[in-house]
Amino acid sequence: MPQFMDGNRAIALGAIDAGCDFYAGYPITPATGILLHLAGHLPKTGGLVLQGEDEIASMGFCIGAAMSGRRVMTATSGPGISLYSENIGLAIMGEVPLVIVDVQRMGPATGAATTGAQGDIQFLRWGTSGGYPVIVLAPTTVEECYTLTIKAFDLAERFRVPVFLATDKETALTKTTTHIEREHTPRVRDRKTAETESEFVPLGIEELDEVPAMTPFGGPHKLRFTTSSHDEHGYLTKDPQALDRLNRHLAAKIEAHTDEIAMLDVDADQGSETAVLSYGISARSAKAAVGKARRSGKKATLITVYSLWPVPEDAIREALKGVKRIIVPELNLGQYTREIQRLATNDQEVIGIYRVDGKLITPEEIIEQGGVL
Repeated sequence: MPQFMDGNRAIALGAIDAGCDFYAGYPITPATGILLHLAGHLPKTGGLVLQGEDEIASMGFCIGAAMSGRRVMTATSGPGISLYSENIGLAIMGEVPLVIVDVQRMGPATGAATTGAQGDIQFLRWGTSGGYPVIVLAPTTVEECYTLTIKAFDLAERFRVPVFLATDKETALTKTTTHIEREHTPRVRDRKTAETESEFVPLGIEELDEVPAMTPFGGPHKLRFTTSSHDEHGYLTKDPQALDRLNRHLAAKIEAHTDEIAMLDVDADQGSETAVLSYGISARSAKAAVGKARRSGKKATLITVYSLWPVPEDAIREALKGVKRIIVPELNLGQYTREIQRLATNDQEVIGIYRVDGKLITPEEIIEQGGVL
C-alpha cells in the first residue's frame, strides 16, 4: 500500500523491521526525525531508546548495548560524526556490529543545518585513526532508505563492523509517496555466537578475513574489551606478530569481501561511450539526464553506486569498459570523483560536476557540463 513519508521515517521503519532493539542518539538537524520516530515506536516492540547528553555518550551507549547482545543503531549529521570519531575507532578495534546513519548537511563545522550536501563521503571512510575500512551504503530514494537500512544491519552482523548509511537532508526530509513492501522484508542474519561449551577465544580465527564469533552476553566466557591493540585473547600486547595479525585482520575481513559487499546498478546502452556515475540524491538527476539523452537519440550508460565503501572496484571497472567519458555529479568538490579517476584508464576522461551552494545538481547541468547531448 502506498505511503506518504520521508527518508527519516523510512530509515526508522527499516530499523524496526531489521530487529533493531536499541537506539541512542542526540538531536541534530536533519537527523532528529529518526530519533523521534523510534522513540515513539521502538519501545512498543520491546526496544529501548536513549537520548544521550551528547554524541560521544550516545556512541558509547550503542557500543555497550551491541556488545551485550542488542541490535543497535544511531543517527546524526556531519558535526555529530566528528564527535563519534573516537568511539567509531573503538567499535572498529572491538569489532562491534552497529549501524550509523549520517544525514549529511552542508559543512564544514556546523555549516548550514538545513542545507543538503554530500560532503561526508571521504570523512566516513577516513574519519578515524589508523585508516581501517568500514562499510558505507548510500540510498537514492525514500524506498532505498528503508531497504538499505535493513541491508546495513545484515552487513553489520556479517562483518562485525560499523556500517554507515550515508543519506542527505533532501532525501531525509522530503516527503513522497512510497511503496514499501514491509511484509516482504529480507531477514537479517542471526548474530554469530560462540558455543557456550567450547573454549572461547575472542579473536579466534584461522584466516585473516574470517569474522570471529561473539560471546553470548551473560554466558560462561570471559571477554576483554579494550581500545588498545591486543592479541587473540584480548590481552594488550606489543608483540609484532600479534599486532600484525590483528591489524591485517581488521582490514582483510572487509577488503577481501568487497565483491560480496558491492552494490551498484548498471543500465547500459550497447556501444555507449558516455557513462554517468553517481550516488545518493545526485543519482536521481543523473537518471533523468540519461533518460533525456536517450529520448534525443543519444546512447548513455547510467551507473548508480550504492556501496560507496569499500569501493566496488571490479564491478565499476567492468561497467566502464568501452566508455570514453565518465561524468560524476556530486554535492561536494569531487570526493568520489577521485575514486573514479583512480579506476579510469588513460583513455577515459573523468568529468566532475559539483555544487556546494546548497542547490541540487539538475539534469540540465549534467547534460550541458558533461556533454551528454
